Amino acid sequence: MTNQIYPCLWFDGQAKEAAEFYCSIFNNSKITEENQMVVRWELNGKQFMGLNGGPNFKFNEAVSFTIECETQEEIDYYWNNLILNGGTEGQCGWCKDQFGVSWQVVPKVLGKLMAHPQKGARVLAAFMKMKKFNIQTLLNA
Repeated sequence: MTNQIYPCLWFDGQAKEAAEFYCSIFNNSKITEENQMVVRWELNGKQFMGLNGGPNFKFNEAVSFTIECETQEEIDYYWNNLILNGGTEGQCGWCKDQFGVSWQVVPKVLGKLMAHPQKGARVLAAFMKMKKFNIQTLLNA
């Protein structure tokens, strides 16, 4: 029996627009199903569903999607694309896209740097001052 778990995101009539936006950013992504009420898509093989539910609910930071990045180029790519068309920058690698969905664009090495006995506190202090993460600054902390 297959029991796949995937997020359903509530949009105010913008589910297809959102799916197209996300599929344009992430490789190996596609819209898999759509009708007036629901759009399903895959990002890097992970399933998502968008519901055209109306204006009753809004996104907030209680739920976010994390993108682990190997390089600064990846961080720059995802960050810059996610904030296009009215998205906003947040602190410590957080941003919101034009639909209000929260994202964390983080370097994969962050956990290792924070766990380092001598550098951990300096790394934390460095990234608390950042909006978009800068890997080299973290490595130099």
